[in-house]
Amino acid sequence: MTRKSSNALLRDAPFSIAPDGLLRREDFTRERIDWLRERGKEIGQDWVLSHEERDASRAEATMHLTPGEPVWVFAYGSLMWNPAFHVAATERTQVFGYHRAFCLNLIFGRGSPENPGLMLALDTGGSCVGLAHKIAPEHVESELEILWLREMSLGSYKPAWLTARFKEGPRPVLTFVANKAHERYVGQQTMETAAKRIAVSEGYVGDNRTYLYNTVKHLDELGIADGSLHRLEHEVRRIAGEPQAQ
Repeated sequence: MTRKSSNALLRDAPFSIAPDGLLRREDFTRERIDWLRERGKEIGQDWVLSHEERDASRAEATMHLTPGEPVWVFAYGSLMWNPAFHVAATERTQVFGYHRAFCLNLIFGRGSPENPGLMLALDTGGSCVGLAHKIAPEHVESELEILWLREMSLGSYKPAWLTARFKEGPRPVLTFVANKAHERYVGQQTMETAAKRIAVSEGYVGDNRTYLYNTVKHLDELGIADGSLHRLEHEVRRIAGEPQAQ
């Protein structure tokens, strides 16, 4: 089978790409998932979960929720600045037992089969400081459906309920951690390998390095020290021939 770039596969997409590359709530539909499944098959990838599998995952993960109560979603990557679901409030928080890592292979969105990039996930070990977004009780059902369409289309993440530390005390948060059984999971990468991949990878949403830069920018704005990502950004900018961040 002749491989096609993910940019070329954007034909007949049931959504458009915003000029700033941000994801929009209205674009996360079942039609988008069907389109993604067909494009994946064209390059020999059949990772996309069926609607039934995705719905079952959401039902299982949320079966314990109490009607009329809000849900807090822990964000550690692009969900920090581009949640694409209705957010009632946001607080800085921290989870334990997981850390953010570029540990998922990326061939769609900000990567391509020819130049695969890397995507962030929560991997086991350590801790992670990020943001918790509150979904209001009246929007829980609709916004969790949007969230599952976004995060659980490929099955490379697993929904998880973690205990997060807020100013007023511990609180359960919903998040998505790396599915280590998935073939997209590549584990810990060396700084050199990760930087080389992120520096050149791009897809129909945009380039991989902008995703890294945005993550580091928001960590800085929150006063979150994450030295490994800062060092990774420095190396990616060097390889890409871009000015270093000030």
